[in-house]
Amino acid sequence: MTNQRLAIWTTLIGVACLSGCATITPVSGTFPNITPMAAQTGNYNGQQVRWGGKLIETQPKKQQTCFTVLGEPLKTSGRPRTEKGEAHIGRFIACAPGFYDPMLYLPGREVTFIGRIVGIEHHEVGHFNYTYPKLMASTVYLWPIEPPPPRITRQVYFGTGFGYFPGWWYGPGWGYWQAWPY
Repeated sequence: MTNQRLAIWTTLIGVACLSGCATITPVSGTFPNITPMAAQTGNYNGQQVRWGGKLIETQPKKQQTCFTVLGEPLKTSGRPRTEKGEAHIGRFIACAPGFYDPMLYLPGREVTFIGRIVGIEHHEVGHFNYTYPKLMASTVYLWPIEPPPPRITRQVYFGTGFGYFPGWWYGPGWGYWQAWPY
């Protein structure tokens, strides 16, 4: 194969790999790095941001639905990073026009918003007065629930003679590991 053909094939394979790896969601894009904690001061009113996290509460009102959210850092796709040990980035309130069903937008679900910061509100969390930045959302994206990873158990079998088990052969002193997802 000539060098020119090799270069063309390498480029085509590279483009195919990169296009297959990119995840584009309705909340993809580049946004300023303003966290809900930073917006508690009220200095960022009017800024367009992308925030997300775990839903705490969904409150439908007459013309809009307001969500109370525990903010989480976002992955490049816009999905909240909710791994254990990940620090939250502050609570916020996001309101969007229309009705969003509280039976679908349940506490604990992951959600991402794109919108403008329109001010702050004060509400009590326990006996503490908490300052919530308020977001007027133009995009509300409820992430699909990810299935839990399969639970795999290890089973070890040791044989004293020769034998056959479906998919495995073992002889004297030999053993094998079998992983079963449940």
